[in-house]
Amino acid sequence: MKIYAEITGWGKCLPPAVMINDDLATFLETSDEWIRTRTGIEERRVSEVGTSKLATVAARNALAAAGLEAEDIDLIIVGTCTPDEIIPNVASAVQRDLGNKTAAAFDLNAACSSFLYGMHYATQAIRTGAHKKVLIIGAERLTRILDWTKRESAVLFGDGAGAMVLEASENETGLLASHVTCDADARDVLALEFGMSFDRFGFDGIMPFNFVGQEIFKRAVKGMNTAVEKVFEETGLTTDDIDSLIPHQANKRLIDYLAKMCKVPEEKTVINIQKYGNTSSATLPIAFCEAVEQGIVKPGDTIVSAVFGGGLTCGAGIIKWGQRVTPIRDNNEQLPSQGKSALDLILPLHEGTKAAWEKRGDE
Repeated sequence: MKIYAEITGWGKCLPPAVMINDDLATFLETSDEWIRTRTGIEERRVSEVGTSKLATVAARNALAAAGLEAEDIDLIIVGTCTPDEIIPNVASAVQRDLGNKTAAAFDLNAACSSFLYGMHYATQAIRTGAHKKVLIIGAERLTRILDWTKRESAVLFGDGAGAMVLEASENETGLLASHVTCDADARDVLALEFGMSFDRFGFDGIMPFNFVGQEIFKRAVKGMNTAVEKVFEETGLTTDDIDSLIPHQANKRLIDYLAKMCKVPEEKTVINIQKYGNTSSATLPIAFCEAVEQGIVKPGDTIVSAVFGGGLTCGAGIIKWGQRVTPIRDNNEQLPSQGKSALDLILPLHEGTKAAWEKRGDE
C-alpha cells in the first residue's frame, strides 16, 4: 500500500498594519508608479510581533482547517530566514504556544524556497512512515532586517506567515513529485551579511543586504523552469494537465516570465504579490490559502509550484489537492492590532539606519 501526504489543513497570518507605496515615498526616493511598474507590488504588511507569533497564528488556523488538535501533530517544521533568535528555534516556540508536548520541531532555512523544501522532506517522512501528521509553516518578519535607506530592496518585502497540515493518506494526493536544488556559485547575489561570522562588538547598526536584482532574475527563471521540467518529466504530466500555477511571489515580471516559459496561461496563474510583497518562505502557503478561499483551487485540482531563494535555492513541485476545500473549523484567527501604523513601525528603523550610514561615512 502506497502512502501519500495529503494536505488537510491550511491557514495564514497577515499583520494588520499595511504599508502602501505612497507611504514608502514619504521617506524614500520612489513613487507608487515606480514600484508597481517594476514589481507589481502595491502594499505590504508590517508586523509588531516576532516571527514565532506570526507562525503560531498561521499554525492554529491550519490545525482548525484540518479539524486537529495540537497534540495530534508529531512533527513541526518552520521555514524562516528571520528567526526571533538563533537558539532556540522558532519551531519550539510554536510547539510551546500551541500546547504540543511531544512533536519533533526544527527550523529550515532555504530562504524563499523554505516552504517547498519543507513539503519535500515532510512528504518523504510521511511516505516512509517516520511521521503521520506534520505541520509545516513559512513565517517571516523581513521588515526588521531590511536596510530602509535602500530603495531597490526596501520596497520588495513584507511580513506574514502561512501553514499547512500534511497527513498520511491512501489517497493519491499531496506533493506527487518535487525537485529541489541549489545554485551555490551564486549564493552571494542574495545575502544578508549578519550571523555568527559577524563582528557583534563592531556592529554599528547596519546589516548589509546584498541584492543583485538582474542576476537573481536570470538565475531564478532558469532554475525554476528547469525544476518544473523535471517534475513534469517525473510524473508524465503536461501543462494541459495543470489547473493552476502557484509560484513564489517575488516579482510580478518574474511570475509572468515563468508562466510564459512553462506555457501556463495567465488565467491559471495565482498572483497576490500586489497585496503582500515578497514574504519569502510565507509566500507559497499564503498564496495556497487564498487560492483555496477564493475557489481558485477546486477539489482534485493539479497544481504546479516553483520557488527560488537565497543560496540560491530553487525547486518545483506538482501537488494534487484532495476533495475538501472548506475548513472543518473556522480558520480565520488574526493578530490583534496594537494601534501602530506601518509608518510608526518603519520610520524609526529608517532613521536609525540612515544615522548609522552617516556616522560610518564620517569615520
